[in-house]
Amino acid sequence: MLKFIIKRLGLLLLTLFGLSILLFLWVRALPGGPATAMLGERATPEAIAAINKAYGFDRPILEQYVTYMGKVITGDFGNSTQSQRPVLTQFFNQFPATAELALFAILFAVLIGIPLGYWAAKNYGKWQDNFSVILSLLGVVIPVFFLAFILKWIFAVQLGWLPTSGRQDVGLDATHYTNFFLLDGLITAEFDAGWDAFKHLILPGIALGSIPLAIITRITRAAVLEVQGADYVRTAKAKGMTPSILRDRFILRNAMLPVATTVGLQLGLLFAGAVLTETVFAYQGLGYGIAQAITNADYPVLQAYIMFIAVIYALINLVVDLLYGVIDPRVRVK
Repeated sequence: MLKFIIKRLGLLLLTLFGLSILLFLWVRALPGGPATAMLGERATPEAIAAINKAYGFDRPILEQYVTYMGKVITGDFGNSTQSQRPVLTQFFNQFPATAELALFAILFAVLIGIPLGYWAAKNYGKWQDNFSVILSLLGVVIPVFFLAFILKWIFAVQLGWLPTSGRQDVGLDATHYTNFFLLDGLITAEFDAGWDAFKHLILPGIALGSIPLAIITRITRAAVLEVQGADYVRTAKAKGMTPSILRDRFILRNAMLPVATTVGLQLGLLFAGAVLTETVFAYQGLGYGIAQAITNADYPVLQAYIMFIAVIYALINLVVDLLYGVIDPRVRVK
């Protein structure tokens, strides 16, 4: 197990090194530049040259990359060219928002998707199966930003049941220790603030979780259909096993391997795919930060955030691999 973890971490470092090179070159190939974004109408050639010199953007690209990586190794990701704040500080302020949103979205997808997929498989060929297939297809084909606008218009604008934007009502004098607003509400016993933060999560969480929900439903359905026709399931049924034992010990447990893989991949993708959802709901997490960094050509923020998301994605997949042995004892990671 330890050998496997060390090997995967080594591959992760190599992957991140290659990604850092591609990302560094891609960011500097974007149209415009941070100087133009910072100066706006005042962007005279002299002013642009002064900004580029101050941030080192006028140096050779290789020298810029070596200097940047030297700082990164020490934990210095530079300062935002817009806010002038350290990128790492800005990341830790915005990461909790996206973490809460991604966890809510994946829980929404799992808690509905797995039962729905199992229900469809158990009623294969019937209207229940057709309903789940149609629902999963709609979840995949409807663009997330379009669904986000529809949900916002119906439940926030027309019905007024839920907030339209943000993470929490600005009128609340809430205490934030961790920037995880739900957790802060529990820690400080400010349950009204925690409930308000939860209400702000619902619409963006449902919009973001719609595609994972559809995919998890289809994968669960396919896995259960394959497992429930296996010889060992038929043997257990012939021996008089109760439906609950058949479901829990023989069907669901063996069908969970592909589902676990899917859940892990989708959770990693949610961190990267939250840009549109967070922008629609003005939900100031990593996705919102990336969108702002692209608009403002904020190189330090853009580079760091994409690298951070890549690390999160890789670590989530490592955890999923390690969980295989827990889900199915026949699988052992070496």
